[in-house]
Amino acid sequence: MAGELNAWSEIVRRRFDAFLEPRWRDAWPTSFVAPMRYPVFGGGKRVRPLLAVAACESVGGRMDLAMPAAAAVELVHTYSLVHDDMPCMDNDDMRRGRPTVHKAFDEGTALLVGDALLTDAFAILAEADVPAETRVAWVLELSRAAGWRGMVGGQVADVTLGSTIKDIDTLQRVHALKTGALIRAAVLMGGMAGDASDAQRAILSEYGAKVGLAFQLADDVLDADQDDKPNGPPSYVKLLGVPETRRRARAVADEAIAAVKKLPFPKTLIELANYTVQRDV
Repeated sequence: MAGELNAWSEIVRRRFDAFLEPRWRDAWPTSFVAPMRYPVFGGGKRVRPLLAVAACESVGGRMDLAMPAAAAVELVHTYSLVHDDMPCMDNDDMRRGRPTVHKAFDEGTALLVGDALLTDAFAILAEADVPAETRVAWVLELSRAAGWRGMVGGQVADVTLGSTIKDIDTLQRVHALKTGALIRAAVLMGGMAGDASDAQRAILSEYGAKVGLAFQLADDVLDADQDDKPNGPPSYVKLLGVPETRRRARAVADEAIAAVKKLPFPKTLIELANYTVQRDV
């Protein structure tokens, strides 16, 4: 990130961390405090919270109104990483330059940390100081995006289909659920926090879905060398090659940008869409 977007992102990240900082300090047994905090404050880029806040601001809402939605989506994302890293799933030892939760602590603790983060995401939404109809809409949106209709459904398809995926349509459907559903939810829930109209929610939903796809396409380019191994996961690069995958990422991001230009204050969403496909780390 550069310039204004970088400065804005740092402000959002600081406020986001301050929002979550007091949480879990009273966890019991006290030995559970450190494991709960470990994956949440482990150096993530906070892409989903940034999108939630930008969406809220795009319709005239204040940053603080989006924080409960941003936090809830990020906790669901974080829980999914904790569980994905475990030996029964991807069996990864490192994430973000640190030992994964089951390596830093143990497998049982990692499983419970993921469970706790998932359930606390919905507590944060229920506790938020927003109208009741917004809380209900948030809970419904996040539960659909996180569950069998969304992220979990995509993970199931990824685990069961895996290397048998040989066509773009199937791969795109898997990623639309596994990665895209939660990104779309972050954008849409941020818009809800800003009291977006039905028409604005439709625009934000379209933007979120397209940015989610662009994000995955760009990720596949970044991970091309790793995914190219015989046991690597199915990817757009394997099916399309790097140049075409990069071209499609740019094209989808441009479609997302075209959609949000109809909103009152789309600048940050536009910059985030560009960042999605321009990042090199």
